[in-house]
Amino acid sequence: MSAAIITLCDQGARIAIALAGKLPGAKLFVHECVTEPVEAQRFPAIVNLTEQIFGQYKRLVYIAPCGVVVRAIAPLIRHKLSDPAVVVVDVGARHAVSLLSGHEGGANQLALEVANAIGAEPVISTTTEAVKNLTIGIGCRRGAKAGNIAGAIREALAHVGANLEQVRFVASADLKSDEAGLLQAASELGLSLRFIRADEIRSTVKQFRHSQFVADKVKLPAVAEPSALLAGRRTQLILPKTIINGVTVAIARENFL
Repeated sequence: MSAAIITLCDQGARIAIALAGKLPGAKLFVHECVTEPVEAQRFPAIVNLTEQIFGQYKRLVYIAPCGVVVRAIAPLIRHKLSDPAVVVVDVGARHAVSLLSGHEGGANQLALEVANAIGAEPVISTTTEAVKNLTIGIGCRRGAKAGNIAGAIREALAHVGANLEQVRFVASADLKSDEAGLLQAASELGLSLRFIRADEIRSTVKQFRHSQFVADKVKLPAVAEPSALLAGRRTQLILPKTIINGVTVAIARENFL
């Protein structure tokens, strides 16, 4: 699906370059004041550029302040079934905000893709997504079967009296981002998949059980428990790491205010 990445500054351009490598076929647009060497189309004004490309791309990723983007897209918004997905990333690459066409247009999924690509936090405010409060951490051997992973997720949820509709994310360490069985299992279950950066797992102050086996294998203190805890906000474990079908599963619950 066609995507455009737009930014206004050098720091944003560096993020755009990294992101473009993870969004195949994405077109880069950078402001004419950017000095960072980048193969991109230059533009003088973001409002004019947005007017030109709003109907040309199904997915727009702005690396810019939210207020600037809101003012640029506001006159062009027509309907949630026809408007493109719009995601905004701050120049610190901290957050990927689903701004427009979140559910119907795919901005929620795009925000997750962007967050996974650059190690940001996905910000999704769609009510049906925001009320989900469980995050499931997965650790598995290389080549684990999708059926085993899906079965482990279902059984783990049954252990805590929960169901798939309550799951916000399935999560694992970023070194598992190409794990075919994990990707397939999440897709078959209709669950969003989030990958947590290895350095975030190593540096977190959240409490979880360390595993020497995991440390020896992948140089991380653990995978399932920290992934579950770090995939949400104000989380606490309700199912410590449990091995099911050879898959390690942990479940955390987010505590809403």
